[in-house]
Amino acid sequence: MSPRTSSPLPPLALAFLVWGLGAALYFIGFFQRVTPAVITHELMAEFAIGAAALGNLSAFYFYSYVGMQIPTGLLVDRWGPRRVLTLGAGVAALGTAVFALSTSYAGAGLGRMLIGASVGVAFVSMLKLAAHWFAPSRFAMISGLALLTGMLGGVGAGAPLRIAADHFGWRPVMLAASVVTALLCVLVWWLVRDDPSERGYASHAPRSASPGQTTSILSSLREVLGYRNIWLMFVIAGGFSAPILVFGGLWGVPFLVTHYGVSTAHAALMTSGLLLSWGLGGPLCGILSDRIGRRKPVYAAGLAISFVGWSVIWLIPGLPLGVLYLLLFVIGMVSGAVILTFVFCKESTPLRLAGTAGGIANMGNMMGGMLLQPAVGWVLDRMWSGQFAGSVRVYDFAAYRAGFALMLVWLVAGMLMLAFTRETHCRQTGAGSG
Repeated sequence: MSPRTSSPLPPLALAFLVWGLGAALYFIGFFQRVTPAVITHELMAEFAIGAAALGNLSAFYFYSYVGMQIPTGLLVDRWGPRRVLTLGAGVAALGTAVFALSTSYAGAGLGRMLIGASVGVAFVSMLKLAAHWFAPSRFAMISGLALLTGMLGGVGAGAPLRIAADHFGWRPVMLAASVVTALLCVLVWWLVRDDPSERGYASHAPRSASPGQTTSILSSLREVLGYRNIWLMFVIAGGFSAPILVFGGLWGVPFLVTHYGVSTAHAALMTSGLLLSWGLGGPLCGILSDRIGRRKPVYAAGLAISFVGWSVIWLIPGLPLGVLYLLLFVIGMVSGAVILTFVFCKESTPLRLAGTAGGIANMGNMMGGMLLQPAVGWVLDRMWSGQFAGSVRVYDFAAYRAGFALMLVWLVAGMLMLAFTRETHCRQTGAGSG
């Protein structure tokens, strides 16, 4: 259906401003997601915890993030992204302050849970805003830019956070992040609007996609879950994102420090490079998919190359640093294809249910990090040889190999399941039983 034409379409600058404020919360969310990877030594020493407990502390973010995805999608479809984003930014500021000021493991875990639940609204809200403020032909590219925005947040939680923590301490840095997030809360409420019509412009979305419909929440959820692509992509995306979220978000830095002899700052720079290439790969994969008019070939290639690259890193010790850098860059770029999960799900359901479909897709996307960050930590502790560096446990290569192997299994399962999805051919579908 064509956009409403009684008024001019919104200028791109205004569209990017509105969308960009939602993207800013996603930036902050990814910053918070990766933070434990950079301050592992401080957290393990300060709270006197091992790998399993650290994995759980980091994963508290994912537990609440994942739990919020379906509610977020339903709320965004009914209330609109402006209200949801404002509430999310406010709670994120509170959660960051709780984490920064906590003197106990339980308090830090509570802060991480508040952060995860609140920033979990950002991505789905961004997709909903994109569907209203941008032409459908730009949706895959905008989705890719969303991933890039998040990766830039992850890069900010790499070497820059390490340097700031070395100079000021991790607690003051987190308090500063809390203040910035509170300011964003104010800006979102002031400037963001759910639809261009609220600013006097025509919308790119059909009227049936507007929030505030009378369809019940359960009816919306049942309808979305009736589409086969949604279920399959839910599982596939978890396996695709898991290696990036686990390696780049927690265990990559200690792995590189221990087994490649680099400094913590250098290791943080390497994982930041992985996240940045992941972000750059998102829009490129989106553009490539739009050009060829298909989603599955790009997605399948990304899964396969990612599997090969991670297998080399995790199964072969002592790689030259140059080879390691190249592998991380290539893996990050091809893993950007995971952004097509959201485009795939949007195109597989009616546009009025875009928020709900996006929430389910993002829930699946985060499942890998939620389950495997603590799972890898559990394996590391089970295989720990008793070695310490100061007061922090050190794990050998065999322990990391065993923990990381869990992700290779999920990647293989994802490749097999992708064969059973239905290609959308880059067109909005949603009719029929799915």
